[in-house]
Amino acid sequence: MATINKKDSRAKRHKRVRAKVIGTKERPRLSVYKSNTRLVAQIIDDGAGKTIVAVSSADIKGKTPRERAEASASVLAKLAGEKGVKKVVFDRGGFQYQGTIKAFAEAARTAGLEF
Repeated sequence: MATINKKDSRAKRHKRVRAKVIGTKERPRLSVYKSNTRLVAQIIDDGAGKTIVAVSSADIKGKTPRERAEASASVLAKLAGEKGVKKVVFDRGGFQYQGTIKAFAEAARTAGLEF
């Protein structure tokens, strides 16, 4: 019997999420990717296939990954507001909604994004 590793499990969860979450022009998709060193988030219009705004926590100063994620969420919300984006759909990228991902989502909500 074959074992499933962590990477394959995340890929399966991501496929399930992406089957349901689609970004439109009126409500683009907020996609999040988390690695060991950084968190990358982008707002994507799937209809046009264009990235509207993107931000990486590698550019943000902070002590912990959670602090960097919260700071990058506020930067992303500010940039999205400048582009006229207020409502998005959240694509957690197959990651569990806890820890850094949850902190990012809550910080983006408090910064003004609706999802």
